[in-house]
Amino acid sequence: MSAHLPILIVVVPLVAALVVPLLGRRTPGVAHAVTLAALIFALVASGLVLARVVVDGVWRYQLGGWAPPWGIEYVVDPLSGGMMVLVSFLALAASTYAWSYLLATDPGRIGLFDSLYLLLVTGLLGIVATGDLFNLYVFLEISAIAAYALLAMGGDRATVATFRYLLIGTVGSSCYLLGTGYFYALTGTLNMADLTERLSGVGESPAMAVGVGLIVVGLAIKAAVFPFHGWQPDVYTYAPPPVTGFVAAAMTKVSAYAIFRVLYFVLGGTPVAASALVFLGGVGVLAILAGSWLALAQTDIRRMLAYSSVGQMGYIVLGFSIGSPIALVGALFHVLNHAVMKSCLFLVAGGVRWRTGFSSVASFVGMGRRMPLSMLAFAVAAVSMVGLPPTVGFFSKWYLLLGAFEARAWPGVAALVVSSGLSAVYFFRVLERTFVVSDDRLVATESRELPAGMLGPVLVLAAAGLLLGLFQQPLITHVIQRALPATVS
Repeated sequence: MSAHLPILIVVVPLVAALVVPLLGRRTPGVAHAVTLAALIFALVASGLVLARVVVDGVWRYQLGGWAPPWGIEYVVDPLSGGMMVLVSFLALAASTYAWSYLLATDPGRIGLFDSLYLLLVTGLLGIVATGDLFNLYVFLEISAIAAYALLAMGGDRATVATFRYLLIGTVGSSCYLLGTGYFYALTGTLNMADLTERLSGVGESPAMAVGVGLIVVGLAIKAAVFPFHGWQPDVYTYAPPPVTGFVAAAMTKVSAYAIFRVLYFVLGGTPVAASALVFLGGVGVLAILAGSWLALAQTDIRRMLAYSSVGQMGYIVLGFSIGSPIALVGALFHVLNHAVMKSCLFLVAGGVRWRTGFSSVASFVGMGRRMPLSMLAFAVAAVSMVGLPPTVGFFSKWYLLLGAFEARAWPGVAALVVSSGLSAVYFFRVLERTFVVSDDRLVATESRELPAGMLGPVLVLAAAGLLLGLFQQPLITHVIQRALPATVS
């Protein structure tokens, strides 16, 4: 079975997604147990696959024994293997949180929720694993359709926001598909390895430039990169907390991974890729500043976190644009930081609203006494987002800053420094109300801590932020640096 792990990581959640609805109507507990089992399998298998590719190099798995370009190929290297582990870990944490949340709010939907959730995870894992651009599109749509349905479960406002996301997301998917069409017309293949060889001989044709532009714009919409972020704030604000905690953490990062994969592994070294990276650099600087400024102006904690995500995606694409080894290490490490910490922040914010009925920044007054463990986790994640040691966020920002200095990218340096200052302002504003400001109307002994099923994942994510910071060097040395493309020097 070990020889088939790359495909099983995708297939097992998919099969579970088909089984869970049948169990969910009568035995929701069994349905969720199947969901957790599938996610645990994906996490363990992803870890085993990552360990193998770190030692032995790239693992190519041909579906049905059909060699590309006739067959579909899954390709696992340290980059895709690391992303598999990240997606599986976040999926398991959010799913564990979702059980307690749904049991208290809408137990009749557990089967439907878990089925859609597993389809979403299947799509994201497929995007990461595939070595084919069209297959990537298929998985992109599977994850998007499942996400639309899950996000709309938050009520009327969530439905309206999700419909807007559907329209914008459809534009993004269409752009990506048209771009792959241009690539196929130029080369006659959509296998990434074949494309790398054949596109090098095409030259700087207008068709190639259009294809690259369409793919980058399509994936940038999916990743909510400024100025293509318009769908994100409302969706993240009104969606159910377990969904937001996973979608905000994983979906946009997987799209960023796809951008990185296409520009560096498929098109690495070509002039058109260099032009796309210059574009992303300018967009990244604007995203960092705009996202941080807009987050500062928000009064709803979930909306603040949504705009913060816009700025944090700017960090990632700026690192991609600089392109030096240290900048790329910083960008990929920030993918990890933002995914884990933002999941923690959204899950805590959702838990606070579930407990109190409020989500404004002002409503966090005295919350440190009422929900001490939850707010401790929130504080750790917030500090990581600001970039203070010893959290993982400090090291990811430090590498990005060093990369920007090394490349003399002064607008990027300025944006990183200003954004960190703004992040400190809007996060410490929340922490001040949480731990410092008191309200005489609150009873000191009153506690409304989250139930264990919701609190556990939150604490695990916060602990991960500290551990990844304290032990960042082995991770960078053995995984992230090996995930860099060979063309980077």
